[in-house]
Amino acid sequence: MDGAMSMSQDTFEPGPETQRAFRDALGRFATGVTIVTTQTADGPIAITANSFASLSLDPPLVLWSPAKASSRFSYFAEADHFAIHVLGTDQAQLCGEVARDGRRFRPGDLTENDKGVPLIGSALAHFECAREAVHDGGDHVIVVGRVERVRMRDGDPLLFLQGRYGAFRALG
Repeated sequence: MDGAMSMSQDTFEPGPETQRAFRDALGRFATGVTIVTTQTADGPIAITANSFASLSLDPPLVLWSPAKASSRFSYFAEADHFAIHVLGTDQAQLCGEVARDGRRFRPGDLTENDKGVPLIGSALAHFECAREAVHDGGDHVIVVGRVERVRMRDGDPLLFLQGRYGAFRALG
């Protein structure tokens, strides 16, 4: 083998019988970790998401994709305003807590913007959004938000890879 490493590779067609393998393949892509918040009649609610992406600079648009099977789905698919918070490595515990309980907040965790959207002040960045569009995306929807305000701070991002949280380490 002319110096190349031999790597095991699996090839398959995605479908019901290969759903776990498809999920594992998607898990090879490291993503940032976010918490999305919105206001409800019963108070603030949050959901964790790693499906966040920038969409457009002009106009300023971002997107994220909540799962239709989530018990919190309707709050976010129907929200007129929401905030997407990019988490730092120091927020892995908060991420895990919100994943288990979308109403898990201690006094002082949140402030609200002028539209009543809950904000996590300690996030690396947050994007305060107005819903621009919602599109069907299979077992998820794609929520497009028009960014109205941004706040950011220095810090290391929390990453998600193969079902685990981690941190970025620069090469070289």
